[in-house]
Amino acid sequence: MELVEDIEKIREPYKNAVITIGNFDGVHIGHQALFHEVIEKADALGGTAVAMTFEPHPMRVLKQNGYPPQITLYEQKVELIGRSGIDVLICVPFTHKFASVTAKEFVADLLVKRIGMKVIVVGRDYAFGKNREGNLEFLKTYTKPLDFELIVTDWIQQTLHNAGRISSTRIREFVTDGNVGLAQKLLGRYYQIRGKVETGRDRGGKLLGFPTANIKLYDELAPKTGVYAVAVESREQQYKGVANIGYSPTFDDHEYTVEVHILDFNDNIYGENIRVNFIERLRDEKKFSGIPELSEQIRKDIIRAREITSL
Repeated sequence: MELVEDIEKIREPYKNAVITIGNFDGVHIGHQALFHEVIEKADALGGTAVAMTFEPHPMRVLKQNGYPPQITLYEQKVELIGRSGIDVLICVPFTHKFASVTAKEFVADLLVKRIGMKVIVVGRDYAFGKNREGNLEFLKTYTKPLDFELIVTDWIQQTLHNAGRISSTRIREFVTDGNVGLAQKLLGRYYQIRGKVETGRDRGGKLLGFPTANIKLYDELAPKTGVYAVAVESREQQYKGVANIGYSPTFDDHEYTVEVHILDFNDNIYGENIRVNFIERLRDEKKFSGIPELSEQIRKDIIRAREITSL
């Protein structure tokens, strides 16, 4: 996949470009369905399958605060879209200046003239341009004058637990509630966090007998506090593990941490980035009477995690 991070570097329009546009936070199965339709249409036209997204998320520029944490950070989003089979991913740097571009300028100058759009594939609630003045009716008005086709897709519905329309908002709710299994159904993969392993409080191995990798999160969505069965990706290998997210109440630290005990693993990975895939929530955080009781519970958590990750 070609990644374009500077639209000024697009020297000539792509051949019969078929494009979809969105934030694609999560790159969930609804987004994947859009990409599939774009790819199919591009193949039919002998053209180029294009996705356009924005970095940072527009809400982070326009709202300044109160925006939700991201399901997928930029690096992961690029990787996931690349796996979909899209030919070109255009990432537009989102600024206040870009936000002031009118809908007509966006379509005529950027999509049609610069990118070479022949078809646009969007969902029913798509809106764009300054003050979101561009919508489906707007696009329909310009299909003939600007010579492009508009394809409007229906949203994919998920009947599981009345999840309704598959959306980033719904996935975010599942993750923050600890329902990582339900999130997996909408994402089409396990929910994942990424972070650098940093020096922790050095008691996992010494005090408890279970060394942990302490992860520094960036600006991503963290699951509800508790203990989880996980799969850990490190150095292009995958391992089973148990993750604890929260405040370690037994030690009265009141410090939020993400700690992962990687099973059957003894390498030194301080300073390295790892990926943690959340498979199932095992239990809430709990304050234990002391080290022996906590160690025994961790032993039970590991047994349960092995069972779950072996299924």
